[in-house]
Amino acid sequence: MDKIFVTKSSMPSFDDYINEIRDIWDTHWLTNMGSKHKRLQAELKEYLGVENIDLLTNGHMALELSIQALGLTGEVITTPFTFASTTHAIVRNNLTPVFCDINTDDYTIDVDKIEPLITEKTSAIMPVHVYGNICDVEAIQRLADKYKLKVIYDAAHTFGVTYKGKGIGSFGDVSCFSFHATKVFNTIEGGAVCFRDKAFGEEIYNLKNFGIRGPEEVVGVGANAKMNEFCAAMGLCNLRNVDSEIAKRKRIVERYREHLGSVNGIKLCKNQDGVVPNYAYFPVVFEEKVFGKSRDEISDKLAAEGIFSRKYFYPLTNAFDCYKDKFNAADTPKALEISKRVLTLPLYADLSLEDVDRICNIILN
Repeated sequence: MDKIFVTKSSMPSFDDYINEIRDIWDTHWLTNMGSKHKRLQAELKEYLGVENIDLLTNGHMALELSIQALGLTGEVITTPFTFASTTHAIVRNNLTPVFCDINTDDYTIDVDKIEPLITEKTSAIMPVHVYGNICDVEAIQRLADKYKLKVIYDAAHTFGVTYKGKGIGSFGDVSCFSFHATKVFNTIEGGAVCFRDKAFGEEIYNLKNFGIRGPEEVVGVGANAKMNEFCAAMGLCNLRNVDSEIAKRKRIVERYREHLGSVNGIKLCKNQDGVVPNYAYFPVVFEEKVFGKSRDEISDKLAAEGIFSRKYFYPLTNAFDCYKDKFNAADTPKALEISKRVLTLPLYADLSLEDVDRICNIILN
């Protein structure tokens, strides 16, 4: 029986991609914001419902360069229940991450615990939308306004999600998306920055393109974070299919919920009010004393059957080896507890319902 991995990249048909890249052979324009880049930027702006967007080489550079473009200093309040990129982006900019615990309903930052962490050194809040669940964007904005802080959302998990009819990328000062191969929408590798302030847009462009504004004009010290034409072409193809891919994911999530939704010792995320989700991930939290088996035992059993889940997020970023003696995961006890009990089950558009049934039967038996 074929192995089942936790995710599988969505791809267009071979012919569709070949047709999309065919004219690249005519122009020989491979990178540097060519026609594919510009088309994808325009189409994503409309699809995501945002005021402004710029494309970058990956989601991590979107975070790192956004921090620089906003001129952040001192401390940034964030969450350790996230991928390495979020914390690393702060640290690599010589800033100090201040870790706030999460709530146990949707695993996003606990907004009730943010305010006590704000000091005179705080310049921003960097919350993370998790598994497709969105943060309490309204409460976070109230705090940001009260203390005059910037807000950068790590929106890597929430492509296409809307809240009260607005694209999730339109909240905060900046929202950063990842278009990595494993995401709901991918450009093979890629990312985007969504923003309102035109001055920020000028600065993010400078930073992603060496500070170059013309053949003989370099206005600042920048990096190289431009999305190339082949990645943009993949994005154009995948954008045509993303709604149908999300619909397929929805069927799979609904099937998982049929099997696991009422089982003692298994906790699933609830649907959020006002949110149109993207079904990015399917996290399951196991309570060993009730369910009878630990998360690790279940993960091992699935792996023995050729089914590969993911302990996502484990370890917490404030427990990484590279941050030993700098941070203490015990300071965020809810995040620490969830990290030890959560397992994301396989979820991708091509996963068959029969395979979902088999995965659930293994867990339940």
